This record gives sequence, C-alpha cells and structure tokens, in this order.
Amino acid sequence: MDDYLQVNRANWNARVPIHVSSAFYDVDGFKAGRSRLREFEVEEVGEVAGRRLVHLQCHFGLDTLSWARLGAEVTGLDFSDPAIEQARKIAGECGIPARFVTADVYDAPEALGETYDIVYTGIGALVWLPDLTRWAETVAALLKPGGFLYVAEFHPFADILDGETGTTVTYDYFHRGPHLWEVPYTYTGGEPLEHRTTMEFRHGLGEIVSAVAAAGLRVEFLHEHDHTLFRRFATLVEDGGVYRPPGEAPGIPLMFSLRASADSAPPPAADPATSSPAPTT
Repeated sequence: MDDYLQVNRANWNARVPIHVSSAFYDVDGFKAGRSRLREFEVEEVGEVAGRRLVHLQCHFGLDTLSWARLGAEVTGLDFSDPAIEQARKIAGECGIPARFVTADVYDAPEALGETYDIVYTGIGALVWLPDLTRWAETVAALLKPGGFLYVAEFHPFADILDGETGTTVTYDYFHRGPHLWEVPYTYTGGEPLEHRTTMEFRHGLGEIVSAVAAAGLRVEFLHEHDHTLFRRFATLVEDGGVYRPPGEAPGIPLMFSLRASADSAPPPAADPATSSPAPTT
C-alpha cells in the first residue's frame, strides 16, 4: 500500500512513449485538429470559453489540449515527468497555450497555487487513487466559488463482471483493494512494458458520490451510460465508435458522468422566528 505511488508511476512512465506512438491516441490526428473528447462530455460540461479548467491526472495532455481548443484556459497535472514533457511538447507544436505541472494529485492545491472554474477528471483516473475522501477534498480546494467538478469514468459495476461475456459476477464489488496486477502490455498494444506492476483500487458508485458530497460539493447530476469506449467484453459490439452489448442483450451501465458544484454561497439558514412549527400528532 505504501508503495502504490512509486509502483504506479514507474508503470505509467513506461507507458508514455508507447502511448504517444500508438494508433489508439493518434497524436498525428490530434495535431491535425481531431478532438480527444467524447461527445457527451462536451455536452455535459457546456461552454468553456474563457473559463479556467484544470485536468487532474492528465497523462500527456490530449484531452487537456482538446478543452483548450474549445476556448478554455487549461492546466494539466500528472505525476509522470515523461508524460508532462510530452504534453508540453505537443502543446508547443500545436501552438496551444497551456500550463502543465508534474505533481501527485493529492498535492495539486500546493503545486498549482491557484483555483479554477472547472476541475475535470478524465476516464480511467479514479482507480489509481487509494483515498477518495482526500481526492474530493483536493478538488474542493481547487474550485472557485460557483465552479464545478466534472468526472467521466468507467462504471465500477463493469469491474466485477467476467471479461469474456460481461454476464457473470466474478469479482467482489466491495473489495476496495489494493489490487496488484502484473500486465506485460498496456491497453494500446505495442512493445512490452519495462515496469509491469500496477496497484489499483476499486471504488463503488456510492463511495464516489458520498466523497464528493462530504467535501461540500453539490451534486448536480449523475448519469449512467450504456456504452463504453473499447471492447471491454468480447461480446460487445461497436456502434458509432462506442461499444454496447448486442441488441438482444440487456443493457448494463458501462460508464458514468458526474457534475458537482461549489456553490458561491451556502443556502441561508432557516429563521427560527419564521420557520413553520414541526407538525404534531
């Protein structure tokens, strides 16, 4: 448990050159103008032009820079030095103004030294964090009054199903971990990884929402989506660039998105002189 940060950083450092050269990330396509954002993200976040956005766990910054192309003033933060170096390089080559900082997500308020209108956490981020209460408190510290958190993530329900059909409960939903994995390849394919060990943490939907609420943020919506971004189970079928169960199969939640705001002022306290009395029997 104490080594999770070092173990995971070594693994993600090893992934960077493989990911940058992969067809999955298609850096050349991004440089040519392709966005890395999903349609539902852009719709749910809304207008970002002129707003300050920080992307936590930004990897090498393609999602971050996609928000910048929509007009946001962006900052990206990641714990991997090679990832941040690549993010700065791509931003410079594309002429996109952006700030990128290397730091652990829990150290973000001190490392960044400023607050934001939007805190964005992209897909596949929460599984690397052992303490969601601390994460949510970090998010709250980064938000300006009236700002909001937006999370788009893989649904934790999908993590407990078998990898072949996605129809059999195989893993314990409530076993938070840490879960130690030895995987020779990253999800983009390519050459074998030099550092193959990861330490991951499973967080249920209730834990995520409760952590956000306990940090003082007001949940605006929690949307569950019936599609995912890759063939998570062998039986999933492609449908317009996303993957769903085949037509005859029941739908299951494969992704979720959450938005929660830091209200500019707390709701006014009830005035005892004007409050209605409690009903009596």
